[in-house]
Amino acid sequence: MFKNIAAAAALVVASSTAFAAQPGTFYAGGDVGKTKLENQSGRATSAGAFIGYNFHQNFAVEAGYRRLGDYDFHAFGVHGDVNVDQAALSLVGTLPLSSGFNLFGRVGYNRLEVEGSANGYHAKDSVSKALIGVGVGYAFTPTISARIELQRPASDTHNVSAGVAFQF
Repeated sequence: MFKNIAAAAALVVASSTAFAAQPGTFYAGGDVGKTKLENQSGRATSAGAFIGYNFHQNFAVEAGYRRLGDYDFHAFGVHGDVNVDQAALSLVGTLPLSSGFNLFGRVGYNRLEVEGSANGYHAKDSVSKALIGVGVGYAFTPTISARIELQRPASDTHNVSAGVAFQF
């Protein structure tokens, strides 16, 4: 009985690390999603790209750039548009599960740049904030994986995205 339990536990552990990231490898990918800004109606489409380095089976450092969204506004007879961009650097921790799935979390630093124009006037501002995120991933092969993530680039901003990553 003990041997059966030990064998089953060994199979679970082996399957959970079958598609785990190999230390010393790079990965790159892209994602699309939706961003919600508080005090702004609707959600804007986001798109981004990222590159990372797996320095451990369960940890990576990742840099990325994302257009969080383009927003149009109308207020008090003024029409304008606002673009929000994000540049980020994060530590990503991954917990491999069975059958190619994993859970991951991120903590890092991001710079948000807001650019707006209205009635011929143009303004630009930026702010640096902590970045947190959680997600789930699935490895189709050892080199191709997908992920769905919820990020919070600022206290009033949420982004949900789906992406694909390629290890090399």
